Amino acid sequence: MTPQPPNILLLCTDQQRFDALRAYGNDQIDTPNLDRLAADGVLFENCYVQNPVCGPSRASLMTGRYVHAHGLWANGVAPPEHERMFTKDLADAGYDCGLVGKFHLAACAGGRTEPRRDDGFRVFRWAHDPYPGSSENAYHRWLRAFRPDLYDAAVDPGSPVTFDTMPTEAHYSHWIGDETISVLRSDRLRDRPFCFVANFFDPHHGFGAPKEYADRYDPQALSRPVTAPDELAGKPPIFTEASEKSYGGHAKGYVEYTEAELQETKAAYYAMVSLVDAEVGRILATLDEEGLAENTLVIFTSDHGEMLGDHQLMLKGPMMYDCAVRVPLLMRWTGVLPAGVRRSELVQWIDLGATVLDAAGLPPLPRGQGASLLDLARGDKDAWQRDWALSEYRDSGHPYDPAVHTTMLRHDRWKLVVHHGEPATARARTGELYDLVADPHELTNLWDDPEHAPVRLALQEKLLDVLVATEDRSQPREAYW
Repeated sequence: MTPQPPNILLLCTDQQRFDALRAYGNDQIDTPNLDRLAADGVLFENCYVQNPVCGPSRASLMTGRYVHAHGLWANGVAPPEHERMFTKDLADAGYDCGLVGKFHLAACAGGRTEPRRDDGFRVFRWAHDPYPGSSENAYHRWLRAFRPDLYDAAVDPGSPVTFDTMPTEAHYSHWIGDETISVLRSDRLRDRPFCFVANFFDPHHGFGAPKEYADRYDPQALSRPVTAPDELAGKPPIFTEASEKSYGGHAKGYVEYTEAELQETKAAYYAMVSLVDAEVGRILATLDEEGLAENTLVIFTSDHGEMLGDHQLMLKGPMMYDCAVRVPLLMRWTGVLPAGVRRSELVQWIDLGATVLDAAGLPPLPRGQGASLLDLARGDKDAWQRDWALSEYRDSGHPYDPAVHTTMLRHDRWKLVVHHGEPATARARTGELYDLVADPHELTNLWDDPEHAPVRLALQEKLLDVLVATEDRSQPREAYW
């Protein structure tokens, strides 16, 4: 008798940097449930996303392809219709697929409803974010029915109630937990394996959390931003510009925060993560109660990071610092993957779809560019050949004038970031080079250091090779001419 393929549970947050988990060495944040998940499975120390903002990164997750291949190059852009998602392959193979929360593979601003694609999801409870917008936002529909008083208060500009600081039982993150638990208990097709994607919005800004979580953190007891007084003088000019105003001038910049406000923001961010942690705990407990834990591959990760004042920057944008593009990645599959293991190899978000399909016993996506992480997670280091990571920003967030295009290559102990110039943009060509062994916080830019010129040249040549290697050559060649 062929064993039933495993269930897949993908838990994804929005804007959670890699070190916003105690399991990654941050002893100031409270994440007991995610720490237990890490202890019961495999923690990947160096997982990089393909873009530092939401839409392009999420497209890389779902298609298993780099930004320059799948075509969703910026927020507000949709991928071509021919791009295939790994969940469609799972559904075609008999999986019962579902999603709750954010998706963001198309424009969502200005009250838009994200259009459905041939995504394979039978259950699709879409809610881009907790804020007023599309009439199809499933969280708002639920909140209006469950607590109309709180909904009315939150949309009242004069009310102290906000969607970020809702009581826990009415909060968006709690709703994600409830909807996921509902699927696990009653809304799934029990004669099929399931793949369910729970997309939390936290710890994305605005920065706020229910009082019971906010009260856990004393802002003044938390660490200060990682920077040096003259850091921006040695960095590309865009960072001075972004320090003054975030999001291309559309959001408050680092220099506009007081020291107290920076600490309050960090405390709120940590509180948001702790709220998500509690919801993950409820979801994992439901897996146990339903007898599903033994045969479910659980993956926890995030779509990109958050600057949080480090390097005198806030939010996200054309930044390739680790706090922006390195994310948590935990995998638990009881009896199949080892427990309490940490992997230091460079892995990427494009690998997650390939991993899920491999776990399900299915071939990789025909045009996918990722590699399954299962052998590496099991401990077969020889099976892992790729020793680099690629991230691409193509004016992908709020646009700048002139446009900002950056490309990051992470390889060995080095990180290279090219800030492109003409003919890509009218900005001057410049860049960043960091020795992550000697300078793990990326404070000293070696781009113009004569002693490191050979390293920079070698990495730029390596980047060209990587870009050629990741071109889309999936179209079959029928003859020599």
